[in-house]
Amino acid sequence: MPKWVKLIAAILLLPLCAGAVPALFKVIGASGKAQTIWVALTGGAACWLTVFLLLPKPMRVYVFGHELTHAVWTYLFGGKVKKFKVTSKGGHVVVTKNNFFIALAPYFFPLYVVLLVLAFAIGHLIWGWELYRVWFHFLLGAAYAFHVTLTFHILKTEQSDITNQGYVFSIVIIFLGNVSVLLIGLPLLTTQVSLLASLGWWLHESGSILLRLREIV
Repeated sequence: MPKWVKLIAAILLLPLCAGAVPALFKVIGASGKAQTIWVALTGGAACWLTVFLLLPKPMRVYVFGHELTHAVWTYLFGGKVKKFKVTSKGGHVVVTKNNFFIALAPYFFPLYVVLLVLAFAIGHLIWGWELYRVWFHFLLGAAYAFHVTLTFHILKTEQSDITNQGYVFSIVIIFLGNVSVLLIGLPLLTTQVSLLASLGWWLHESGSILLRLREIV
């Protein structure tokens, strides 16, 4: 897809980006009663933020997850991974298929969060880990903060994934991907608002913005 087409697509998606912000605030507000979960999540995020600011950054761990995310999304789209290399200074994968989802997935898909959720779900199913749920939420907050902080950290340097897709298009897709994770994940995690309500608020807010734009035009 030519970059100019992606630029037009990014502009057309801007109302969806703008609508996601108030929708996310609504979801957070409606999930406020899940105080135990929020305390554990924010506690985990705060602990990771302290580690991030005061200690050496675990770049090899991040780069491994980054490249593994490329690989996972390549398999999801029916491709194959021919080469996988990771070092503390960077890494790369050689794949047989590529598109903007595969290229940009590491910037919006929190792989370690997903793996943590799967591990806890399996453990809870087999061994009944109800007593460890608070620690699961704590680690979940830390894992998501790990994803956000280190993603911002590497975006300070030029990334070929971004330049190849175009800056504006990449920013829009990364933003929509990250906000989608929250608008889907928070309702499922806190169970205080339904997933349909969350997505409905997103569509409603985006539609309202489109109507306002129409009135201006």
